Amino acid sequence: MPNAFDKDFLFLISDLARHMRTQADQRAREHGMTRAQWVILLRLERQPNLSQNELAALAEVEPITVARLVDRLEARRLVERHPDPKDRRVWRLRLTPAAAPVLHKIHGYRAELNEQLTEGVDRATLKTMATGLLKLKTNLSRARSRQPGSNDVKN
Repeated sequence: MPNAFDKDFLFLISDLARHMRTQADQRAREHGMTRAQWVILLRLERQPNLSQNELAALAEVEPITVARLVDRLEARRLVERHPDPKDRRVWRLRLTPAAAPVLHKIHGYRAELNEQLTEGVDRATLKTMATGLLKLKTNLSRARSRQPGSNDVKN
């Protein structure tokens, strides 16, 4: 039976995000990994050579969390740390060739999830939704940047 929250915009977005995270968690576990590790691999694929601190800011987690995740990925030989030529205290992260098959699986899962999510929704509606969601994200980022003491990285 529908309830008042079923059409509440904020609850819908929250529930959708939760369902997506839950599915991604389950799928990553099937491959002996975590969703957070998948996120790191995807970020490094799109933005190679990030530092651990840059990656932490983008992922909105503490640098020590990224360091531990990268430790695990490095142990699986999916990521390598390289010294920054300008600052010996900084490690730059790069994917190894061994990451390619894992990324292929992740991309396959993302395509499958996208297909599930968009089933029965026409392209024009999807384009309008994407435009609207991007505007919502921009609005929140702008509002967050105006808050005192905010120096978050904007995605």
